[in-house]
Amino acid sequence: MSAGISDTHNFTDGPILSKLIRFSGPVLFALLLQATYGAVDLLIVGQFASSADVSAVATGSHIMFTLTGPLSSFAMGITVLLGRQIGDGHGKEGGRVAGAGIALFAILGMILTVILTAFSESVAAMMHAPQQAFAQTAAYVRICGMGILIIVAYNLIGSIFRGIGDSKTPLIAVLIACIFNIFGDLFLVAFCHLGAAGAAIATVAAQALSVVISLLLIRRQTLPFDFDIKMIRADRKIWRRITELGLPLAVSDLLVGMSFMIIQAIVNSLGLVPSAGIGVAEKVCAFIMLVPSSFMQSMAAFTAQNLGAGKTQRALRAVYYGIAASLAAGVVIGVFTFFRGDLLCGIFSKDPEVILAGADYLRSYAIDCLFTAIFFVFIGYYNGLGLTRFVMAQGIISAFGVRVPVSYLMSKRVPVSLFHIGLATPCSSLLQIVMCVGCLIWLKKRKDYRVM
Repeated sequence: MSAGISDTHNFTDGPILSKLIRFSGPVLFALLLQATYGAVDLLIVGQFASSADVSAVATGSHIMFTLTGPLSSFAMGITVLLGRQIGDGHGKEGGRVAGAGIALFAILGMILTVILTAFSESVAAMMHAPQQAFAQTAAYVRICGMGILIIVAYNLIGSIFRGIGDSKTPLIAVLIACIFNIFGDLFLVAFCHLGAAGAAIATVAAQALSVVISLLLIRRQTLPFDFDIKMIRADRKIWRRITELGLPLAVSDLLVGMSFMIIQAIVNSLGLVPSAGIGVAEKVCAFIMLVPSSFMQSMAAFTAQNLGAGKTQRALRAVYYGIAASLAAGVVIGVFTFFRGDLLCGIFSKDPEVILAGADYLRSYAIDCLFTAIFFVFIGYYNGLGLTRFVMAQGIISAFGVRVPVSYLMSKRVPVSLFHIGLATPCSSLLQIVMCVGCLIWLKKRKDYRVM
């Protein structure tokens, strides 16, 4: 089925702020629901299982995010490529891009399935999972590994629809799946008492339902390109273009994720309560970072379309609008998180010690709310321009030049404070802002933004 792109999905004309917000709204809600998957796991496990299960879900979900996050970033190559083609009037080529992308990600998903199922215990050991929670952590990783193809498929479908300017279709699918995940967790954890393993099974099953619903919705959509199952095949030329755009982002996401895994391992070595505390805090962080994350994804699609249409100044103006809107939300979220982190952590745990530990760590992330509101918008802009190598470089430099060293040094201070360890994150974010502003100054001097 084929049709021209609708005005709803066209970012090259009309008011900038309203279109950016209309697109980022469903993206934000979808990210909220996606974060709810892990949050519901931890919430129900925290209320109906042991602290060992809480630690296992926290560590296991962190591992899964670190491995699947790069795949989602890699899929950004498809988003940008589709957006560029639609912007320059070649949207009908999108079917070949989507088909080649499906083939590529199917292969990557199968490789991850083998790795996670065969080496789940080694991965848990690498993360220094507390002895009391080691078996549960390995089981969580193994079960999620068995369903990694489903998780990959969900992220791929979302990237394709964002590329054509549609953020509502993935939202509908994930909304229904999120509801299913809640009931699955309640049944498997609260009723069947399966602990961390039950949470993993419910998550994979919910993602499977999300994929099925997405495919059904696709059949009812009028796409801006022709597509049939024969297009799902290897295409080296398209694979190369997707890789050029997406691989730097995937590498950056993987290494940045590894930096947070190192921090998790550092805290795990401090004992069960700090381990569970940082796990609870990270679940809260997944929510408080949703607004800048939604603007980052929206800016990538917005910039790609306008770059294809030759409207580079329009894309640049969107950066300023995006920062203003994101920062306004960041101030409100940051203030509440700093002063009432205990209230937020109390949602996910009933252990007073775990709540206090998590709230201490959250105070540092409250500061980071201000910084991420700025540099996430820049990152989306640079992704849309195709400057993914710069995005990779700044992410790696900030992670291993600041975040990991500062976390390690703070963990050696006596007495140990999770707030001090967490300060490594806003410190690294501040460096990222400096590098992003420097890159923008460089682009303005070149007076050429068509760098993709």
